[in-house]
Amino acid sequence: MANDKTPVSADPASWSPETQLVHGGVMRSQFGETSEALFLTQGFVYNSAEQAEARFKNEDPGFQYSRFSNPTVSMFEERLRLLEGAEVCRAAATGMAAVTASLLCFLKAGDHIVAARAMFGSCRYIVETLCPRFGISMTLIDGRDIENWQAALRPNTRGFFFETPANPTLDVVDIAAVSALGREHGIITVVDNVFATPMQQRPLAYGADVVVYSATKHIDGQGRCLGGAVLCSEKFLTDHLQDFIRQTGPSLSPFNAWVMLKSLETLPIRVRAQTETAARVADGLAGMTGISRVIYCGRADHPQADIIKKQMTGGGQMIAFEVEGGKEAAFKLQNALKIIKISNNLGDSKSIITHPPTTTHYRIGPEARAELGITDGMLRLSIGLENADDLAADLEAAVKAARTS
Repeated sequence: MANDKTPVSADPASWSPETQLVHGGVMRSQFGETSEALFLTQGFVYNSAEQAEARFKNEDPGFQYSRFSNPTVSMFEERLRLLEGAEVCRAAATGMAAVTASLLCFLKAGDHIVAARAMFGSCRYIVETLCPRFGISMTLIDGRDIENWQAALRPNTRGFFFETPANPTLDVVDIAAVSALGREHGIITVVDNVFATPMQQRPLAYGADVVVYSATKHIDGQGRCLGGAVLCSEKFLTDHLQDFIRQTGPSLSPFNAWVMLKSLETLPIRVRAQTETAARVADGLAGMTGISRVIYCGRADHPQADIIKKQMTGGGQMIAFEVEGGKEAAFKLQNALKIIKISNNLGDSKSIITHPPTTTHYRIGPEARAELGITDGMLRLSIGLENADDLAADLEAAVKAARTS
């Protein structure tokens, strides 16, 4: 039978994401293993003193020390780089290590950063508390309106930072609009893309300069290991990030990199299945008595559905919803669940629920929570890989229990 298909290119950049996530970045040892090798080593041996000198002068390619780079970690970085379409990727020990490195590597005393106020509590700590300790001023804004970004500009503004969709309110920021404003004023735009995952949103394609991930979430996907990643241009790496990571040491362990490298193989399948289930669950919640509000990026009633349609290819697997009756009802609902587990993690194969006012966003205080719209009845739900009907039944029974008990 004649084959009229275009021959497959040897360049992984031309492959589809599913193929990249199985074969991208592989470096095989002399043993020719099929599964990627795990290099649990601190250091590397040189053939001579001259080679060691050349390595440290960057005149001889190769590895020096696992705090700087490691073969297993490098495979993980290259695979994620291909998926994201970035020039380079550097892994970090946790998602917060990635966020911290992405900002502090280029900001200095006297600089100013503008950030969308709707964000994970630890991210808000970095912007609102840590940066000012080092003389970096900050302004928190409602990031949903581009005019707020424009109004917050100062002559010394050097960075924009935001999550989209944001944790836990699922607020969305127009990546292209903010990035364009940043380029116009020489400002570096850093986007936390953890909720959307690289399967459903590519911030670099919309003009962002830097993308960060907590690989702990969907990239691992099974609640096992901590990790993070920063994706950026060669220039940003050379000018800012490389030395910061090399000297401060927020290094991802080779074991965790190996786990996440294998997890990337199934990322498209997992995200697709979780998104399909999340859409059904969100619709079901919206029709339940006792639920006053459902926020889901895949629903037409999301306040920023137009922006979502422009920059996301799916609704994701995160849902926020409000229970009538405040904290007491929210606690009753959580305690009545049989399948969905109470935990502050997300992106797991297990469905997980948490109460942001008393967990992830407790420390930002009641005034900040009220400003963000995080009510005492709000719950954040991360959809896993369970049967959609089972999850729906679990939630329906729990909502009923919260109303009647």
